[in-house]
Amino acid sequence: MATNLISRLSRISVSTQRLLLHGQASLRSWGKVAALAPGNRQLCSDASSQNISRYPIPTKNDLPYDIVELMEEVEAKGGFLPNVFKVLSHRPAEFRIFFAYYNELMNKETGRLSKADRELIVVATSIHNRCLYCVVSHSALHRIYSKKPTLSDQVIVNYENAELGPRERAMLDFAMAVCRSDTITEQHFKALEEVGFDREDAWDIAAVAAFFAMSNRLAHLTDMRPNAEFYNMGRMPRDKSKDKAGADGK
Repeated sequence: MATNLISRLSRISVSTQRLLLHGQASLRSWGKVAALAPGNRQLCSDASSQNISRYPIPTKNDLPYDIVELMEEVEAKGGFLPNVFKVLSHRPAEFRIFFAYYNELMNKETGRLSKADRELIVVATSIHNRCLYCVVSHSALHRIYSKKPTLSDQVIVNYENAELGPRERAMLDFAMAVCRSDTITEQHFKALEEVGFDREDAWDIAAVAAFFAMSNRLAHLTDMRPNAEFYNMGRMPRDKSKDKAGADGK
């Protein structure tokens, strides 16, 4: 499907085509994660785009085909479309690049950072940057990945008092140093090495903090509002008996 899609977009450069392929994986991953949370089966419409940004939200008729296709797939799988997709679609070319880089940082399989680790970095640094959208949405993703329904709330209040292990604490100490633009010294790397991270992991931690510093500021610019669905995602265990009953009824 991806090959056929790319062949239809003849005016997109080769480099942008590659970014689009990465962006497809990124967008789909959001749908898969949202589908893990209970109670997310109501599909949204263009009408729900009101009051989520101070910039105009394009309608589907005004968006490129590839972006519409991906958004519809995410919405169908997850039950709702995260508002960040709607808001950033105001600039489709930047939308593709944003999600391509997001995918490289947040969904990579290499290194020692788990997906829950990455989401916790986003939560800690986003609260420092006072970004409502990223704090709410990535707290939800952390709850789902970590199966810890209260840890992100603790980090939001004060990560230094949160119930973190030495590894998570060192990770967030380093992320916050990058977030605050502190002078990074050898001592920062040594603290990470003492809990099992290497220099490539340090780059990953820093890159997540840096990328979301940009994302936080775009959210401030646009006055991006979180979806209501994010607030309750991952707070209650998923009822697997209902999943089984639904499967048996098919």
